[in-house]
Amino acid sequence: MKLAFYPGCTLESTAREYLDSTIAVAKAIGIELEEIPDWICCGSTPAHMADELLSISLPAYNLQLARRMDTEGVTVACASCYSRLRAANHAVTTDPEKRAKVGKVLGGDYEGDVPVSHLLEPVGEIIKQPGFESRLKQKLSGLKVASYYGCLLVRPPEITGFDDAEDPRSMDRVVEAVGAEPVDWRFKVECCGAALAFTRPEIVEKLSGQILEDARDSGADIVLVACPLCHSNLDLRQCDIEKFLGVDLEIPVLYFTQLLGLALGISCKELGLHKHTINPVPILRKRGITVKGC
Repeated sequence: MKLAFYPGCTLESTAREYLDSTIAVAKAIGIELEEIPDWICCGSTPAHMADELLSISLPAYNLQLARRMDTEGVTVACASCYSRLRAANHAVTTDPEKRAKVGKVLGGDYEGDVPVSHLLEPVGEIIKQPGFESRLKQKLSGLKVASYYGCLLVRPPEITGFDDAEDPRSMDRVVEAVGAEPVDWRFKVECCGAALAFTRPEIVEKLSGQILEDARDSGADIVLVACPLCHSNLDLRQCDIEKFLGVDLEIPVLYFTQLLGLALGISCKELGLHKHTINPVPILRKRGITVKGC
């Protein structure tokens, strides 16, 4: 399976561990990722809040670049990037006027015909294959995992088309594939506060705190995410959330690629587990999971 890979800005900076674990896991399970050459920022939240044409043209430019590659479509690991690339495809395929305007910006027509997936989707295809279990170096038995999908993977469903908008299971199937236990909980698609982290941190602390508390109360050892912004709000800000709520949480937050990488025997350093604010190694070892190199 060969896919054009759009890393986006955050994976190249504050979420480097997500990029590193993505590359390591993809190589281990047979997904060939070819980075889109000369990609630019997709615009993320600021662009679509400021200028609609810009918010479509930025991701469309990257998709136009990917169109020239010999791959089976584009995959992204960031939920925000996924949302924007899917939104660009939706805009140019459903609105001829927007397509014409975007074409003028790009200097050439883009038809919206480049398939866009979140990395969870090709990974989901791999873990269903016969013999996948034989690739695992260890089972993560005894580890209870709350899979957190957040907003942008599943909403709006007519644009993302990702899983079930109210009860997605893609990450839970990854959890099951590595022998861990997915927990049932109420906040798997609730908003963490997203990009309000700097402008309205109290909103992030309230919303993210509710998510972490429900994960804890549901018996989860860790929270699993597929979005760097969700990870930042739930992990990096967890100490502030504890002060805001007056509670002790100490719940590690891992990317789904890191969880899968642990089962595949990839080292702590390659997965970037040492970069998290809330250290996941103690609870992993408590559950009998080998963490190489930490």
